[in-house]
Amino acid sequence: MSLKLYVDRLSQPSRAILIFCKLNGIEFEEVPIELSKGQHRSPEFAEINPMKQVPAIVHGSFKLFESHAILRYLASAFPEVADHWYPSDLQKRAKIESVLDWHHSNLRRGSVGYVLNSTLAPALGLPLNPQAAAEGEKVLSASLAKIDTYWLQKDGSYLLGNSQLSIADLNLVCEIMQLEVVDEKDRDRILSPHKNVLKWIDDVKSATAPHFDEIHATLFKVNEIFQKQRSAGASS
Repeated sequence: MSLKLYVDRLSQPSRAILIFCKLNGIEFEEVPIELSKGQHRSPEFAEINPMKQVPAIVHGSFKLFESHAILRYLASAFPEVADHWYPSDLQKRAKIESVLDWHHSNLRRGSVGYVLNSTLAPALGLPLNPQAAAEGEKVLSASLAKIDTYWLQKDGSYLLGNSQLSIADLNLVCEIMQLEVVDEKDRDRILSPHKNVLKWIDDVKSATAPHFDEIHATLFKVNEIFQKQRSAGASS
């Protein structure tokens, strides 16, 4: 069965799924859905995902949306995917599920709230909202502290003290990478207190090379554009 990925590389969950497929040798067709152009609101895309959000996949005649569900499905549907990504052991799998559930209500909520309202909103036709950005930063910082002191453990390089990557590691690191588009001094201010998180991010980048940087190249280019705009604004 053919696999199509409907994604925007500026979207954290889209990047996680692209990297996962490339790492595991899963063949796919990438179908770009540019959020900044409103392509996710088209009638054609609504037939793929009625929620009009990326990412979404079509595998043969099977359609699926929601990033965590997609990664679970891909890890289970393709036999070439190693067990460490989404373990068959029910207790290990349940631990990963707990991280994923926590992610959506904590780290993702903080990251989206901060990055969108401090930086990305105008690119999507929305106004900046400093108050919402400040609230998002509080949730983001608290979430990073929880990763630093709880989810990362001394007996392994990855979440839950594991010695190998899981879909949770990939999801959460791609989420934190959204900070690449904010001002460098703000990114450093938010991340620098969390030394374990910084090392973990580097470990995940190394373990997923060269695909990690390849898939994040679009995000890096957007960061360059924002940096030029900030420099021009400061000069004027």
